[in-house]
Amino acid sequence: MFLMSTRPLDWDNHQAFLAVLEGGSLSAAGRTLGLAQPTVRARIEALERSLGQALFVRAAGGMVPTDQALVLAEPARRMAFAAAAFGRAANSPAGQIAGTVRLSVSEFIGIEVLPAVLAPLLAHHPALEIELALSNQTADLLHQEADIAIRMVRPSQGALRAQHIGRIDLGFFASPVYIRHHGTPTSLQDLANHRLIGPDRAASDLSLAAHMAKLVGHPVAFAIRTDSHPAQLAAVRAGLGIGVVQVPVGMRELVRMLPQITIASLDTWVVAHEDLRHAPRIDAVFRHLVEASGIFSSPR
Repeated sequence: MFLMSTRPLDWDNHQAFLAVLEGGSLSAAGRTLGLAQPTVRARIEALERSLGQALFVRAAGGMVPTDQALVLAEPARRMAFAAAAFGRAANSPAGQIAGTVRLSVSEFIGIEVLPAVLAPLLAHHPALEIELALSNQTADLLHQEADIAIRMVRPSQGALRAQHIGRIDLGFFASPVYIRHHGTPTSLQDLANHRLIGPDRAASDLSLAAHMAKLVGHPVAFAIRTDSHPAQLAAVRAGLGIGVVQVPVGMRELVRMLPQITIASLDTWVVAHEDLRHAPRIDAVFRHLVEASGIFSSPR
C-alpha cells in the first residue's frame, strides 16, 4: 500500500517514468537515460511513493503500465517537451542568433525540400543548431513540442502566429524509365492502363485517392501502396509506376503526366508560438523559411 507524499515531485523521477513507459523495461530506460537499472528502479519506486500508487506491474516481458500510468503519460510528455524547450532557450546567448531551434515538418518536406532550404541559413548563422522532428502528425506548439512548424493547415489557436508561404500543387509524375517501358497516359481514363502508386491506410491520403477516383471516373487500383510519401516518391523514381507528387519536387527529375490536371493544392504555413516568435534564434529561422517560400510553393 502506498501513502501519498507531501514532498514536491522530482523531475528526475518523471524522466525515469517516461523512459520506462516508452521503453517498456527498466533496462531500456536505463540505456535511454544513461543510468544503471537499479537507479531507474529506485526512481520509479520513489515516484510511486510520492503519488501513493503503483505505476507499473512487473511482467516477464518487461514493465506493464497501470491505468494510472497511462493517465499520467500525456502530462509527463508535456513536462518533457517544456523542459526541452527551457533547455533550448537557456542555452541560447541573449540577443545572439545562436542555440537550438526545434523544427517540426512532414517526412516528405523534411527529406525532399528542407535540406536545401537550411543550407544557406546555417551558412549565414553557423552558431544555430536545428533539431528536425519529422512526422506527419501535427506538432503541439502550444505545449512546445517544437519551436517552429511547417504545416499544411492554418492553425486556429490564437496563441500561434502563422505566415502563409505558398501553395503546393500535386500532380501525376513518372520517371523516364517508366515512360520508355509503358508509355504516357493521354487522358485520366487512360490511367487505368498504367501502374499507379498510392496510399495504403492513411485516412487523409485515402480521401485524396477517392478524389482521384472521381476525376478518373472509376475506382483507382494501386499496384504499390504505402502511406510513406518519401517511399511513394522513391517508387516513382525507380520506374515502378505513376504517382502523385508535389509539383516543385517532381519537376526536378521526373516527367509530369497530364500536366493540365492538378490533383489538389496544399496551402503551406510557417507557425510559431507568439511567446517564442521574436526570440532571435527563432525569428531568424522563421524569417528564413518565409523568405524561402518560392522553394515550397508551386509557380503560378
